[in-house]
Amino acid sequence: MFRPLLPLRDRTVAVSGAAGSLGQALLRRFDGQGARLIGLTSQTSPLSIAGSSGAPIPLRSVQWRCGEEQALGALLEQVDILVINHGVNSFGDRSAGAVERSLEVNALSAWRLVELFLSLPERPAGSPARELWVNTSEAEILPAVSPLYEISKRLLGQLLSLRALDCSGANPCRIRRLVLGPFRSGLNPYGVMGADFVAGQVIAQARRHLGLIIVTPNPLTYALMPLVTALRHGYFRLTSRA
Repeated sequence: MFRPLLPLRDRTVAVSGAAGSLGQALLRRFDGQGARLIGLTSQTSPLSIAGSSGAPIPLRSVQWRCGEEQALGALLEQVDILVINHGVNSFGDRSAGAVERSLEVNALSAWRLVELFLSLPERPAGSPARELWVNTSEAEILPAVSPLYEISKRLLGQLLSLRALDCSGANPCRIRRLVLGPFRSGLNPYGVMGADFVAGQVIAQARRHLGLIIVTPNPLTYALMPLVTALRHGYFRLTSRA
């Protein structure tokens, strides 16, 4: 049966890591769909993003830091779609400080935002559900030439799979997993894809109601990721409880 595309016009969308390459590209794409935008960023100066015309896009810039997720509670009550996209890449650094920072930013901070957003009241039945989009990255299952990035993203992916088991209700929050291959950014200057292309693909797949959104030139990911998530879902359902 044909399903109409996911409506984005007039929906409030918040994106973490908004100052990064993908964060900015996503916000531009959401703006093109008529969404109301909130950029979550750790930078101290207000975020300003130029649209295709060169003029700044309408955007509410909100400063926050990892560890202060609870302070976003009142703001997130206004949000229809939360995109968790922030992260760090320590590359080859394996020092204790790099371990702590990678786990905190890439996994634990994201997990706290997941829990906070999923704890919010459901939207009324018959209206569009809240949505949670989480960028776990292709590093969730494949090497990224950065051990700590891989470890932290795999932890986030597993926590997301575990938490998704409890999403139920009349109109539960819809979780979408973003599995993205290498794109050019501050975290990966050698990426083969452009951030704008990736953002366009993410939104196009989400509008077609895909829960597992994959954007990568690597065919292995398209074969392995659905299998991994299905097996993990079954294992967690059998071996855990709420």
